[in-house]
Amino acid sequence: MTLAIKTQPDQNAADKDWWRGAVIYQIYPRSFQDSNGDGIGDLLGIVQRMPYIASLGVDAIWISPFFTSPMKDFGYDVSNYCDVDPMFGTLADFDALIQTAHSLGVKVMIDLVLSHSSDQHPWFIESRASRDNDKSDWYVWADAKPDGTPPNNWLSIFGGSAWHWDARRCQYYLHNFLTSQPDLNLHNPDVQNALLDVERFWLDRGVDGFRLDTINFYFADRLLRDNPPLAPEKRNDTIAPAVNPYNHQEHLYSKNQPENLTFLHRFRAVMEEYPAIAAVGEVGDAQHGLELLGQYTRGDDFVQMCYAFEFLSKEPLTAARIAEVFDQLDSVAADGWACWAFSNHDVMRHVTRWDLSPAAQKLFTTMLMCLRGSVCIYQGEELGLPEAELEFEDLQDPYGIEFWPEFKGRDGCRTPMVWEPSNQNAGFSTGAPWLPVPSAHASLSVAAQEADPGALLHHYRKAISLRHSHAALTKGSQTHVQAQGDVVILTREHEGEHLFCAFNLSDDPARLHLPPGHWLTIGAELNSAAANADGQVELGPWQPCLAIRRS
Repeated sequence: MTLAIKTQPDQNAADKDWWRGAVIYQIYPRSFQDSNGDGIGDLLGIVQRMPYIASLGVDAIWISPFFTSPMKDFGYDVSNYCDVDPMFGTLADFDALIQTAHSLGVKVMIDLVLSHSSDQHPWFIESRASRDNDKSDWYVWADAKPDGTPPNNWLSIFGGSAWHWDARRCQYYLHNFLTSQPDLNLHNPDVQNALLDVERFWLDRGVDGFRLDTINFYFADRLLRDNPPLAPEKRNDTIAPAVNPYNHQEHLYSKNQPENLTFLHRFRAVMEEYPAIAAVGEVGDAQHGLELLGQYTRGDDFVQMCYAFEFLSKEPLTAARIAEVFDQLDSVAADGWACWAFSNHDVMRHVTRWDLSPAAQKLFTTMLMCLRGSVCIYQGEELGLPEAELEFEDLQDPYGIEFWPEFKGRDGCRTPMVWEPSNQNAGFSTGAPWLPVPSAHASLSVAAQEADPGALLHHYRKAISLRHSHAALTKGSQTHVQAQGDVVILTREHEGEHLFCAFNLSDDPARLHLPPGHWLTIGAELNSAAANADGQVELGPWQPCLAIRRS
């Protein structure tokens, strides 16, 4: 295996804009590498596999939550923000991870869950004990209506009412997710200060940034007003499955509140106390995702980048759809910075979601690395792993258990990483894994693809390398994205470097002309088509054309 390892810059001279155009590799730690044979991935497993991650050429890793947790939502229910859950290791293990990553030129971003905690967090245990203790107002509490029903009509993403009755206080508390995930009350400045202390704790430990879970859920309407209904024609299953009545409301008051900007300004101010720190926010909204992305990333006051779910949805990613998304982005978020992803731990893997052939997988990867914005790739997508088909008895995800069989949850994209055919668990663990390793994944293992020069894994490395070789692809501007039939066309420019990019998203050949000027084909290693003497390009099925303007 050839390592494409970058040299870690001096922190005092670090590029504060490193995140702009960066490629971030998401690690779901439970499923990445188990180092002690208990069937659950851990921090030392990540340390073990850091040379592989560095070999991809990525700029950073994003590690999904590893904090102390009862694991009702597998770490997204935090009971101690400043410690490592024993199943993942120790703070010393995390320090080793930071040191190893930095020695290989890879930055480390961690997943902060600030909108809610576990109901086993000491803050909530104290808050629910009475209505007059020091933390009584640290969560969103409300009295019942006169008839005993919840305070309003808000719904949980995980099903049912977003309110749960607590017999200790004889009040309801808000939970946008599981009942065991009570929402913090960020209207209380003490809560904000406590969360900023968490931010500082990890920055002092050496992290380079954060992924901010459900960034638009931090505040709820102070008056707890009912959400209005959403017209059927406006409903979609981008955020919640179609069988979930959550889609029947416009979530005008339960999230997306204007006070969020003030808190994000405070969060950014703490990041600015440290060199070269960045954050990417997850915007969970089916109607206003790009608009919120624009609000949260404009200027230098909030977070550096956000991702919405436009390219994570089931909607086929046609040329027309891509052009439509960038038109919307230009309209509502022209001054913002997007982070694009096709797969992550919350959605069906895109190979299955869009039924992509091997050629289509490579073309989509090349295109992703050419779009303006930053990029997240999810562990295993560089291997082309399809969504795993699991039996009901194998499910762990409460979301899938609740809505089975119409919605099978998120376990299918969370099965263990496949490293080698050394045992029935593909090198992930010597013990029984927490989720089964699909037999269909074994042939796609890292070891198998390392030995095949034509494998998708090598294509990812080449596409990432191309992105890093051209500042126009990382930090450059982007012209209006066009859809010419099934072909996506755009140009990128930065400090005099002009790149032309076209992508044929079809099984049929296509023809196009390069813009006026002298162009040199690049990306031959990515199957880039060359133009003839007249500037005409014949694109084969699922083929790109990449060219640089010659002076």
